[in-house]
Amino acid sequence: ISKHAKSFNWAGFFLSKDTFNKCSILYDFCRSVDDIVDGDETLDVRKKKFLEFKSNFIKKNLSKNVIKNIHELLERENISKKIVGDLFDGIESDLKSAVIISNKKDLLIYSYRVAGTVGLMMAKILKVKDVYALKGAIDLGIAMQLTNIARDVVEDKKRNRSYVRHDLNSIKEIIKIADTFYSSAFVAIKSIPVISRFSIIVARRVYKKIGDKILKIENIEKYNNVGKIYVSNIGKIIETLLSFYDFIELFFVSSKKHLKENEHAIINKEINLDERI
Repeated sequence: ISKHAKSFNWAGFFLSKDTFNKCSILYDFCRSVDDIVDGDETLDVRKKKFLEFKSNFIKKNLSKNVIKNIHELLERENISKKIVGDLFDGIESDLKSAVIISNKKDLLIYSYRVAGTVGLMMAKILKVKDVYALKGAIDLGIAMQLTNIARDVVEDKKRNRSYVRHDLNSIKEIIKIADTFYSSAFVAIKSIPVISRFSIIVARRVYKKIGDKILKIENIEKYNNVGKIYVSNIGKIIETLLSFYDFIELFFVSSKKHLKENEHAIINKEINLDERI
């Protein structure tokens, strides 16, 4: 996490050591399979490595530490293996010579599979029980994935992957959609036990800031040349201080209305989210 996910590592500072270790196990698993798919080997080699990794998970090959650790975590936190199956489906869909997503339904399903699943598993680790809050955890994962997609258009293009059109209006539109998911997730954070709540507030704010930076870019040429967009340490400190306001605000917010029911209904046409929740 400290090497590959600096924003999450920053937010993880506010978790207990035990909870952070559990999150690290989840991250290690997700990162391991993600690195296979995004590696520099040929497509056939990456497919072979992915299928081997997936087989090791399904067959519970406990001689592999990453497999052993994730299975222990899933059982301890009562996390459905169907969620991991969804994650595998999403990651496997990138194992093609060309990836093109051209409609909202496919974008939502893909974002749920590769990131909404992680949000849901994180919520289980954080002992969230409320159904509305678990839906919000999916929304936060989707929001972060949409942020990734908007940030990584140039990098994805080099891998022959297209999740959004390579023009600034389309990219900014993805950020605006992501912001609606960040909003939906906010109230759900109230259901996280207080001891872990602040960490997720910080993670949400810091990651959302990446999208805010994209919205300020003036033209596609500047976007193409800006490189990897990230939040500086100073920026993280500012967002952390602002998170104290969010933390207090949540004590006065009360809502059981899920703001993204329509989007979840689209996902539900292909994946039964209630089973996963």
